[in-house]
Amino acid sequence: MELSDANLQTLTEYLKKTLDPDPAIRRPAEKFLESVEGSQNYPLLLLTLLEKSQENVIKVCASVTFKNYIKRNWRIVEDEPNKICESDRIAIKANIVPLMLSSPEQIQKQLSDAISIIGREDFPQKWPDLLTEMVNRFQSGDFHVINGVLRTAHSLFKRYRHEFKSNELWTEIKLVLDAFALPLTNLFKATIELCSTHANDASALKVLFSSLVLIAKLFYSLNFQDLPEFFEDNMETWMTNFHSLLTLDNKLLQTDDEEEAGLLELLKSQICDNAALYAQKYDEEFQPYLPRFVTAIWNLLVTTGQEVKYDLLVSNAIQFLASVCERPHYKHLFEDQNTLTSICEKVIVPNMEFRAADEEAFEDNSEEYIRRDLEGSDIDTRRRAACDLVRGLCKFFEGPVTGIFSGYVNSMLQEYAKNPSVNWKHKDAAIYLVTSLASKAQTQKHGITQANELVNLTEFFVNHIQPDLKSATVNEFPVLKADGIKYIMIFRNQVPKEQLLVSIPLLINHLQAESIVVHTYAAHALERLFTMRGTNNATLITAAEMAPFVEVLLTNLFKALTLPGSSENEYIMKAIMRSFSLLQETIIPYIPSVITQLTQKLLAVSKNPSKPHFNHYMFESICLSIRITCKANPEAVGSFEEALFLVFTEILQNDVQEFIPYVFQVMSLLLEMHKNEIPSSYMALFPHLLQPVLWERTGNIPPLVRLLQAYLERGASTIASAAADKIPGLLGVFQKLIASKANDHQGFYLLNSIIEHMPPESVDQYRKQIFILLFQRLQNSKTTKFIKSFLVFINLYCVRYGALALQEIFDSIQPKMFGMVLEKIIIPEIQKVSGQVEKKICAVGITKILTECPPMMDTEYTKLWIPLLQALIGLFELPEDDTIPDEEHFIDIEDTPGYQTAFSQLAFAGKKEHDPVGQMVNNPRIHLAQSLHKLSTACPGRVLSMLSTSLNAEALQYLQGYLQAASVSLL
Repeated sequence: MELSDANLQTLTEYLKKTLDPDPAIRRPAEKFLESVEGSQNYPLLLLTLLEKSQENVIKVCASVTFKNYIKRNWRIVEDEPNKICESDRIAIKANIVPLMLSSPEQIQKQLSDAISIIGREDFPQKWPDLLTEMVNRFQSGDFHVINGVLRTAHSLFKRYRHEFKSNELWTEIKLVLDAFALPLTNLFKATIELCSTHANDASALKVLFSSLVLIAKLFYSLNFQDLPEFFEDNMETWMTNFHSLLTLDNKLLQTDDEEEAGLLELLKSQICDNAALYAQKYDEEFQPYLPRFVTAIWNLLVTTGQEVKYDLLVSNAIQFLASVCERPHYKHLFEDQNTLTSICEKVIVPNMEFRAADEEAFEDNSEEYIRRDLEGSDIDTRRRAACDLVRGLCKFFEGPVTGIFSGYVNSMLQEYAKNPSVNWKHKDAAIYLVTSLASKAQTQKHGITQANELVNLTEFFVNHIQPDLKSATVNEFPVLKADGIKYIMIFRNQVPKEQLLVSIPLLINHLQAESIVVHTYAAHALERLFTMRGTNNATLITAAEMAPFVEVLLTNLFKALTLPGSSENEYIMKAIMRSFSLLQETIIPYIPSVITQLTQKLLAVSKNPSKPHFNHYMFESICLSIRITCKANPEAVGSFEEALFLVFTEILQNDVQEFIPYVFQVMSLLLEMHKNEIPSSYMALFPHLLQPVLWERTGNIPPLVRLLQAYLERGASTIASAAADKIPGLLGVFQKLIASKANDHQGFYLLNSIIEHMPPESVDQYRKQIFILLFQRLQNSKTTKFIKSFLVFINLYCVRYGALALQEIFDSIQPKMFGMVLEKIIIPEIQKVSGQVEKKICAVGITKILTECPPMMDTEYTKLWIPLLQALIGLFELPEDDTIPDEEHFIDIEDTPGYQTAFSQLAFAGKKEHDPVGQMVNNPRIHLAQSLHKLSTACPGRVLSMLSTSLNAEALQYLQGYLQAASVSLL
């Protein structure tokens, strides 16, 4: 694409169309942009547009499109073409920083993100001047520019907070500190001075404080991995200023907005984080400063209001106290009973109250409420922080703290009892307090794993939780209902089973509640209870115990999906999946109505898939319906195909990328249910599965390979007779996969199925070419994974076509090639093969080479006979060799580019492990003994003399054991 006005105009028009709400206009425009993004100059056209376009909406749209383009294409993936040409890469890096700094804030943010994505790949090696270019801008004195630099630095360095330690990381951080720490400190001091100079200028203060927030964030990132020497030497500067900023209160920076945190709150929150980091990780160096921070933060907590805008600040401040109070050498700060009472009364209890804002979120923004409350993303809520502080204090002061709070709990419950409809929030706080007091350790999977011995959980459950859930109306006091259900969920391991069984019908009943939070919690609680394990790993709650409730459970779950706000509720769909899994054949009578509802839901969401978890559990539920029904009645597979294929066809025709990998998995499951033929509806689809465009998407590869394997297993002869012209296409797929280090194993899965199932004459003409391709890949890049797959393949080939055929095909490619493969690959590497079936295939293949290949007995290959036998006995008896060369450790871990749907394996579409030699050989050791016996009968004396002169004594001993077990001897 030329950098021309015409192209800029075209691009502008298409960008406008991507904003159109009508999918008929929007989709083709998105497809057009996707089709041109591989062209040279495309990213430069976008940058030109965002710099020069007269329309703000186009500037913003171009900046977002550019960022997403960089996200998808900048990373260079091994074995794949470079998606951005080198000249574009150079031009982008040369222009992006100045362009970002001169852009308005909205665009600056997008470009700043793009710089950090490029930096993640190229900095420091391929972009050495980035830091210098940024640091030089600090001198400009223009805070719009400075903030742009700080924002970019923040997005570039924040990954230091969660990267694993490595030499590469330390080298990079050292380089950053050498260039950045001093200018950052000087900027920090200068900005503080400017704050006092401009103390009465509101607009100047806003800009300066937004710089201070970013500087404080950068401080956190640069200090996270270890305490840098520079910051240790300059701790006085940083900590004194941080302390004075914590105590600062400037009326001009206070905001009227009750929801949104202002700059002052954001800055103080970050400083609390920074202080907590130092208190936890560098407490020895930080000790001189700690008492004054504790005092400042305590005062902050006592004087800050209940408004939402202070939530982050209060929760970070409480988290600071929580991190300090559980460290042994700060214990003395909290020992006094009055201090404990004061913390409980002034910090913990007030921050556990259910505020008007919480009530509003519960009713109007339930998705966010659930995410915070259930999934633990409430890190920055007051309640979560107060709860953590209770846990921290209980570490050393469990008795006194439990005593103080028991009093509070009782008085709150008494208040509630006086007038429930007015005082229900008191009970809510009481339940929350009991929960935070009782739970010492918790996991998502098991709920509470360690509880406070001083709290009687069952008694509290029976007296205070059950009555709420048993009340006649499911819609009264929704918050208390949600609390009660959450209590069951959290303490499911502490409450006795009989109480859980009493709760199940109550939970099923609450699936009908109007409140989204209540029916979601009910579904989630049921799902968690159904996964609990009892003795000998069986589910704690059995299908028999659930029998009386099956109909009402399924009815209420599917009805809940029709309640307003829950049409794509992932918790309900997960509960449906889990109910199917637990109830198994009990659900068969309900399947016809269930599959109709699931298919309708699938059709509806395929129009615009937006909830990945919901979609995943929906497909899992479909797979379970198929498995459970067809296990009892294999003929039923036809009715599922009838119900699903119309929707599947629509998904494939409309190219719904998110769903295609799932559709292939369900189709594999259905096809595998057929006995020995492929229905014509599948054969019609077969040519489409070989289209290259489908194989371009990483997420399609595993399910497509499995689907092709199902075709080969069920109908290789049909393919050979009715679709022989498609065999080159099938081998073309194998060729594409084998070329990639990430997908070569998938190529072997496909090849193994072709060798195992296709009639030999249909692949005769291609065999030699297959081996030549494999040898080329071996020469170009030999990885452990490839060798393991290659070994399994050649042994499977040997089992299928005979050892002589294997020797002949190798030697037809190049004379004496067979000997080279034995000597250089099979004998030294066979120990690396892993997996029961794989080892068995290799054992049977090598046995055939040893005993059914005449050239092994009377040519120059004979010298390899004993080493090969020794290697086989090693495969049986020695531990697997799982060493991997250093440079290969990360081959398999390839991030899929941004928009490509990653592959999600459906657990309930799982494939049965297939053993191609199962019919023929049961015990490979005995098979070896019998085959050697047969060989020694054919040429008496030869085998014994070779064994007695050359075989290692230990291996000989093992071999004698096999011969005895097989009751045969060698002649």
